[in-house]
Amino acid sequence: MNKAKNPTGAGAIIALLIMTGAIGGGLLGQPSIGLLVGTGAGILIALLLWLRERKA
Repeated sequence: MNKAKNPTGAGAIIALLIMTGAIGGGLLGQPSIGLLVGTGAGILIALLLWLRERKA
């Protein structure tokens, strides 16, 4: 029997990191930079999750 794996969704991770980056950047006086950093980190983690699942 072939057991299919359920894929891991990364949408929540991306959204959480975008909000965290915007809030953190706002506290430092640079909300736009924080938003971009959070978006980049979220996309990076989503890509790493995708690559890990693709190899499995």
